Amino acid sequence: MVKHGTGQVFHVTDDESGCTLAAYLREQVGGTSWAVAERWIRNRRITIHGNVCVDAARRLKTGEVVKFLDVPAAAPPGPQDVKIVHLDDHVVVVHKPAGLTTTRHHEEAGWPTRRRQLQPTLDELLPAVIGRFLKAARQGKWKSGLKKERLHRSGQVRAVHRIDRETSGLLVFARTVPAGRILAEQFRQHTTQRKYLAVAVGRVGKGTIMSSLVRDRGDGRRGSIVDGKGKHAVTHVQPCEHFGDAYTLVECRLETGRTHQIRIHLAESGHPICGERVYSAPLGSELKDQSLAPRVALHAAELGFVHPVTGDEMLFHSQLPKDLQDVLKRLAKIHGQEIIEPPRKPPVC
Repeated sequence: MVKHGTGQVFHVTDDESGCTLAAYLREQVGGTSWAVAERWIRNRRITIHGNVCVDAARRLKTGEVVKFLDVPAAAPPGPQDVKIVHLDDHVVVVHKPAGLTTTRHHEEAGWPTRRRQLQPTLDELLPAVIGRFLKAARQGKWKSGLKKERLHRSGQVRAVHRIDRETSGLLVFARTVPAGRILAEQFRQHTTQRKYLAVAVGRVGKGTIMSSLVRDRGDGRRGSIVDGKGKHAVTHVQPCEHFGDAYTLVECRLETGRTHQIRIHLAESGHPICGERVYSAPLGSELKDQSLAPRVALHAAELGFVHPVTGDEMLFHSQLPKDLQDVLKRLAKIHGQEIIEPPRKPPVC
């Protein structure tokens, strides 16, 4: 038991696994009441593995790192931070900002509205975002391409794939049940096009990474195993720019789409993504991340699929957001390279 202080860090042990976050804080910090522990959590003062947690009932797992923040974390992204790239009667393509979860975890399905608002998800925000765009279309301020009778209907969206909370970039949602089924099948069959840009530690070379991924490799974390019993995962890696031997801007093309696939594959190959707090390089690696990346430096830069109704080939691009552009500028300056403004489209690697 310790006295509360800003910056305090705790590591969850086997004996503490399964404990709720609020109960864990009371145990670790002497003299803490339930009300105080819940206020710390509600005020965004607590992170787990670097991610803000506002769920006092969240059950902890062995190896998780719980930390007090010096100041409350910034408010989560809102509807104003979500950008619509394409909208029609059947699908909507959006640019997701970092810090926003795509959909709510099944364990959070019963959360009351007030609790959900503390940590909203992208699919919950999208109806309001679409509604704002439809209002602009009705006023003639935006050419939507929608049928006139559909300009007054926003409705719910259906997720057909996901990207991590700390990953920014492109996502497609279905606006009808039939469109959702068709898009979901394209992702299951791996016929979609998905390219990511990542800033990785070390000098990354061209290649293909293949492995079998499991939910628990034996230490409570996702990873690869050698017996082949996991899910087959393939990532094609192409370096775009080297910053000495210290860092690489790399393009990753997914042939499969497993949870945390790129993060795991790059880390296990000895080149973890800058800002990574969960998956580290193999033991013995001398590479250190000193990039000061504010988050996992991973961005969904390209998304392609066949339109579920028209059959048209749809392809969308998204440039790196400002926080990752700043990381690249800082690395270029450190290594004496020319700072070039990023193009509107991702670089051709």
